[in-house]
Amino acid sequence: MVSAIFPAAGQGKRMQAGLNKVFLELMGESILLRTLRQFSVVPAVKELVVVTGKDEVAVVRRRLSRVPGLKPLKVVAGGTERQYSIWNGLRQSAPEADVVLVHDAARPLVTRETIEAVIAAAREHGAAIAAVPEKNTVKIVADGIVTATPDRSMLWSVQTPQGFHRDLLIAANEQAERDGFLGTDDASLVEHYGTPVHVVMDSYRNIKITTPEDLIIAEALLRHEHGGIRDSLRKAAKKAAEHLAGNR
Repeated sequence: MVSAIFPAAGQGKRMQAGLNKVFLELMGESILLRTLRQFSVVPAVKELVVVTGKDEVAVVRRRLSRVPGLKPLKVVAGGTERQYSIWNGLRQSAPEADVVLVHDAARPLVTRETIEAVIAAAREHGAAIAAVPEKNTVKIVADGIVTATPDRSMLWSVQTPQGFHRDLLIAANEQAERDGFLGTDDASLVEHYGTPVHVVMDSYRNIKITTPEDLIIAEALLRHEHGGIRDSLRKAAKKAAEHLAGNR
């Protein structure tokens, strides 16, 4: 079975909404609930573990208990850092789970295909992450001065879900605790532990809603899902072609 852990304890300061951003509505439904629904339709996922702020546990548990169609869930309190929040959730996950997924609660546009691909890769390799090739040129900067320009062909933008054998992720967290190591994501803990992490190609639409602009983009993507996106691209291409022809 697969357990999915959702860190949702962030204060969301960049969203400037005055509350946890995962409680904001996206087309009539909270970001958190949209995310949980995406995982609830995946047959292999049998358990949802939501990690939120200590003062939000009772409220989240009460709200989610009323929602039909969700997989069995637990709501636990987070820690002072994201890493510690995941560790809290991991220790509360079902011991019989062979794979644990970690997914940002603020990524409601993840697809079933991506979730299942990460599960399959994690089962085969032990550790897998969803990611997309970096589209922008990235600079390394120190004191306002560019010091290097990494080869973009080797850069990937890491997303979630990230999937791991449960025993491996527990061992990686224990090692990080012993070493005083604070990683940037769960994969970095597994890398620190010495286990290779495999990459699963994801979609650029799997955005993390962090700022007000992200909320607008997410809503636009939802409104133009499937054929709508292709129609918009065709219309844009047609207008561009007409404009070019008129300027010749």
